[in-house]
Amino acid sequence: MWLSLYAFGYLVLEITAICFAYSAVARARTPQGSIAWVVFLITTPLLAVPAYLFFGHFRFRGYVIARRDSEEVIAGIGAFAKGHPARGTGGEFGFGSFERIAELPVVSGNSFELLIDGQQTFDAIFAAIDGAEHYVLAQFYIIHDDTLGRAFAERLKRAAARGIEVRLLFDSVGSVKLPKPFLEDLRAAGVEVVNANAIYGPRHRFQVNFRNHRKTVVVDGQIGFIGGLNVGDEYMGRSKAFGPWRDTHCRLSGPVVLQLQLVFAEDWHWATQQLPATKLLWDPKSAEDDVDALVLATGPGDVMETGSLYFCACITRARKRVWIASPYFVPDVDILTALKLAALRGVDVRILVPDAIDHKTPWLAAFDYFDEVREAGVQVWRYAEGFMHQKVLLVDEEIASVGTTNMDNRSCRLNFEATVMVFDEGAVADVALMLEADFARSFLLEKRLAQQPLAIRIGAPFARLFAPIL
Repeated sequence: MWLSLYAFGYLVLEITAICFAYSAVARARTPQGSIAWVVFLITTPLLAVPAYLFFGHFRFRGYVIARRDSEEVIAGIGAFAKGHPARGTGGEFGFGSFERIAELPVVSGNSFELLIDGQQTFDAIFAAIDGAEHYVLAQFYIIHDDTLGRAFAERLKRAAARGIEVRLLFDSVGSVKLPKPFLEDLRAAGVEVVNANAIYGPRHRFQVNFRNHRKTVVVDGQIGFIGGLNVGDEYMGRSKAFGPWRDTHCRLSGPVVLQLQLVFAEDWHWATQQLPATKLLWDPKSAEDDVDALVLATGPGDVMETGSLYFCACITRARKRVWIASPYFVPDVDILTALKLAALRGVDVRILVPDAIDHKTPWLAAFDYFDEVREAGVQVWRYAEGFMHQKVLLVDEEIASVGTTNMDNRSCRLNFEATVMVFDEGAVADVALMLEADFARSFLLEKRLAQQPLAIRIGAPFARLFAPIL
């Protein structure tokens, strides 16, 4: 009898595995991911079926774009963009690829200020919140109930007490440790707090896909912030485990802030099915710096592979250099090919990654890519003074990008991300100086995988098998 029940149970498991395998083939975002799942599901269904329930990913259906539901807002942004056309032409390749990915135009009349590490970033954010006259829109993937988290909450509550409208989006997976009293206290003070995954997204840490990984603040439609820092003491360098924390945010003003505000409006609509747009201001003042800029938001709801296209579009247009700082290096095939081809044609290609570990699997997986890109001439630099978490990209003297997008499949295909791209020699020079200082605190990787410690030699190839979900 027990044998019959076991056989029946195994048959059900095999049928489920076959159904999931078909789902992986029919709906996966990449062939590599579908093949990996098919092999895993068919050969080891006992492990693979539960894993697919948690980690299986496919094209995200039904993401409601707020800009399409608010003709008045998008018309206003379009009209403002016509009054602030890009000063530059985008060079040989133009701006077309980036504008089509973003579904927004490159606009002029902006300022771009680098904010290096936690102190600069949160000093600037807190000052902007304290100076708000109408509203504050804030969105973070991770918020902790610690010294920085409580200081952030106090700023929001004080703003609300002054009659400022304050809206806060948080991701329930990234902020899984955030206690309910922290949120209830904010709501009691008049802050409108919403879980970015309230309706459609993951509810707990085991539902790992489709996270809102954006980290932005918009004040009065005039000032915007975007970058790699979340709200937690580790981002201020207070973690004993990580020590100094190297990260980058930036402060924006000008019409590009409208685009950052629009992304927030989309996410708010996604989470609440309501538009905050009727109460928002859509007429920012132009900045004297007059920088060309564009906010490029990507996510699993996009029809095209926008995250991967962003990296490839940047890399393929490089003629002299492309420098990329990312805490994780698990690129897809297209990005990997673009990097190697750029290096082979003589471009100075540098990848800056942390030597320290925060997530072991992607850290290990990266080692299985390093030999491949180094063989083509790509330099791999490992940041050695604490943990490096910034997401920064630099192309020639033409493009600099600061945002939330890591160089991995999770950022390119599974998370909602955003980055600001600036097309200005002065801004690019500032970013280059910052990265040069980071290279000075790093060492050039010269050892091949075969020369690494045994744990890395064995672990890296296996970790790379999980690349489609890292």
